[in-house]
Amino acid sequence: MASGKFRIKTSNDWNTIYYRFKQGIRFDLELSTKIQVPKNRWSQSKQKILNTDKIKFREFNNQLEALDNYVRNEYEDSKLKSVTINSKWLKEKIAFFFNRETDNLEVDETLFFTSYIEKFIEASHKKKTRSNVPVSKKTIQHYTTTKNKVIAFEKFKGNRILLNSVNIDFHTEFIDFLENEQYLNPNTIGGYVDDIKLFCSNASKKGLDLPSDYRLSEFYSPSNKTNDVYLNEEEINKIYDGKFEYDHLDNARDWFIIGLRTGFRVSDFLQLTINYIKDGYIEKTTKKGEFPVIIPFHNQVKEILKKRKGVFPRKISDQRFNDYIKKVCKEVGIDKTVEGSRMIGISVKNENEKEKIIHRKKLGKYPKYELVSSHVCRRSFATNLYGKIDTLTIMKITGHKTEKQFLDYIKITPKEYAEKLKEYWNKTTLDE
Repeated sequence: MASGKFRIKTSNDWNTIYYRFKQGIRFDLELSTKIQVPKNRWSQSKQKILNTDKIKFREFNNQLEALDNYVRNEYEDSKLKSVTINSKWLKEKIAFFFNRETDNLEVDETLFFTSYIEKFIEASHKKKTRSNVPVSKKTIQHYTTTKNKVIAFEKFKGNRILLNSVNIDFHTEFIDFLENEQYLNPNTIGGYVDDIKLFCSNASKKGLDLPSDYRLSEFYSPSNKTNDVYLNEEEINKIYDGKFEYDHLDNARDWFIIGLRTGFRVSDFLQLTINYIKDGYIEKTTKKGEFPVIIPFHNQVKEILKKRKGVFPRKISDQRFNDYIKKVCKEVGIDKTVEGSRMIGISVKNENEKEKIIHRKKLGKYPKYELVSSHVCRRSFATNLYGKIDTLTIMKITGHKTEKQFLDYIKITPKEYAEKLKEYWNKTTLDE
């Protein structure tokens, strides 16, 4: 029968305790526990650390006893699995017991949160959604960003996060870190917490040891009401009618109108070519969609293609598009002061006390053209059509899955709803 014993090999001021595990001539293994005791404070006969005020000797004695029981139980279980008992096996068992890295990914991913996330991300490349389409690259990229935020949190705390410690305390400290050290806004933090709850749910289904706190309402995903802007019909027409001295602004304006009148995401409409024109419609399977989206030509888009002899504007990068459309809006006078969020530079100190500039969104009041970006296109398309055609039709184009998502996305103020009702009543009265 296998047995375990502890011993020290030196007589220094501090001495490491070793664990020897053996069974007859089958194996005889000995490895460090990395626990150290003061000189003359180890009893070989009692297999215990003697009374001392230099370490928590009672706690360490309990751990040593528990380690011996754990290793012997694991050995008994191994008999049913044809496992080779060697130094590598014992090293992994000791490391796992003390929540240390084992250098064995299969073991570490059951112990450390980021190791499990890495496994989850790796598996996501081969997974499909409920709609039987592969998990998008953007979604996997967000998982990776969440993992990197947890790694940054570990670095900040000075220790790795165990799966079994992802509880309410972790939630509180992680949110505090993202708010006060990373300067992130609630919506961004909420996206990371959503991912963490997904990782925990997946780990729980696999039978791994972790708290069920992620299911509690207190394990919430922060959010705040965004002040995203949109362009109304009058503003879009001003952009369309604008005259620009520089060709690059004229080219960006034409792409802007195409985005505003098709409802595509920027990654889709900036890739349009004449190959996507079929039977008088623009037809394209979007990067995030499952089916082709078919859009009729708006008169303004028709005129742009006519001006350009049947072809779409010159290709432009997303970044330059965002830079140029701000200038376009400024030149045509879309400069009313409105509330919203824009990127600003914040000076912070890194771990070496050196200042650096990071960019974060800051809520405030700005000229409207400063808040314009590619996201305005799809939002303006949906908002301007809402109430004029049925909601399902708009959702099929924008790709929103539920009406709640759609209504959260569009930007109609209470005053605009009131004006719509007033217009309807006036029309009803005239019809009578």
